[in-house]
Amino acid sequence: MKRSTKITTIIIIFFIIIAAVIGGRYAMKIHFQKKFGKRPPPAVIVAIVKNENFYQKLETYGTALSNKTTSFRIKKTELLESINFDQKVKKGDIIAKLKTGNVIAPFSGMLGKRGISESTLGSGNSIILTLDDTSIIFSDLKIPEVYAGIIKKGLSIEAKFAAYKNKIYRGNIESIASRIDAQTRSILTRVKIENKNSELIPGSFLEIQIKYNERDSLSIPDTGVIYEGDKKFVYKVLENNTVQKIEVTTGSRNKGKIELLSGLVNGNKVVAEGLTKVRPRIKIKPIIKPK
Repeated sequence: MKRSTKITTIIIIFFIIIAAVIGGRYAMKIHFQKKFGKRPPPAVIVAIVKNENFYQKLETYGTALSNKTTSFRIKKTELLESINFDQKVKKGDIIAKLKTGNVIAPFSGMLGKRGISESTLGSGNSIILTLDDTSIIFSDLKIPEVYAGIIKKGLSIEAKFAAYKNKIYRGNIESIASRIDAQTRSILTRVKIENKNSELIPGSFLEIQIKYNERDSLSIPDTGVIYEGDKKFVYKVLENNTVQKIEVTTGSRNKGKIELLSGLVNGNKVVAEGLTKVRPRIKIKPIIKPK
């Protein structure tokens, strides 16, 4: 074989190899595009922008007081029959039958006695009956004077009692003193609490939260907010299920919700959970989280 023929053959083989490599790489590209290019869009939890109640709060404490209370000192020698303590009585019921006459309940409430032993009653021959109307509970609070411009009659309150840790009792501010106490630098405020099941006991310690500056504002779950320096963003879900990064202005937080002051409108959808799966302009599979 002539030398020129060998060179030509080598050149042809070289180009065949190059073509095979290029063709192989292209085939691999097509294969991986088919395999990975059509991945299903990531499933993420989305939330609808809607109005929620937001407020600021003042936390304090107080002692539970009966709506009405009275007591009767009775001599044991006067009793005609035993008294049934720790029971509810109605106005006009006979609560003690005595030789000299009957003791009548002046109002409905819970009948009890002061102390649990005779040594605490003042006399071994006496019983002190107590009658408490606990259908409504009051509590007198000393509010620091800096809140004097905020505290108003009718503001909502929430109270907690240690005996029922997970229960919230609701009420409102009943009245406010007309002057500030010069010694304590506080203003006396009375709150009124509904006590339908008589669970709040007179004398009990109450943790009280006063709500003020209440308003309805747009909100989303606080898990949907992205913080970048001083700026905050959310991923807005568009009609074709693609996402757009939007800057927003936020306000207060309340029970997992964050107040939206600007950037979105009522009815918009945003990514609430799964932010690590999302980037601008990609398509997602939105999932509405059940309530």
